[in-house]
Amino acid sequence: MSMPSPSQALYRARQFFTALGPQVGEAEREEAATVLGDRLLPLFDSMSLRDQRHCLDVYHTLRIRGCGDSDVLRAALLHDAGKGRLAAAEVRLWHRVCYVVLAAAAPGLLERLALRGGLGALRHHPERGALLAAAMGAPNTVVDLIRRHEAPEAPDDRLRWLQASDDSC
Repeated sequence: MSMPSPSQALYRARQFFTALGPQVGEAEREEAATVLGDRLLPLFDSMSLRDQRHCLDVYHTLRIRGCGDSDVLRAALLHDAGKGRLAAAEVRLWHRVCYVVLAAAAPGLLERLALRGGLGALRHHPERGALLAAAMGAPNTVVDLIRRHEAPEAPDDRLRWLQASDDSC
């Protein structure tokens, strides 16, 4: 088992403490509504406040880095929708902590435990989110970006943009 680097540990600690009290301002929600439109906004709204905050942070990071690609920006706002209410997911903070610890310390055990429930929702959220986005009329590019946002290799620039921003938030 490899030990996480100090930067990974700091990232996870910051992520944990941010998750304790997430907030989304009305102006941010309105911006998300403008980007997503009426068809896709319910998918954003179905996410926990914690996941909405994270998706908005990824979106803002992309904007700051100069991304103007509307499909990448929509995918940023929806990439964790597979963890939300419309995905019938019940993900608690303890699921997230266990998932991160097991992914680092015992990935084989995580695979065995992540068949259903909160751990399963975390493990399979890219596919679940992509299926929901497709069913709600998202463009194929957005669906594909959501599906592959945790893929180990990013063969195209759009996916690299999304993954780099997701990893930094």
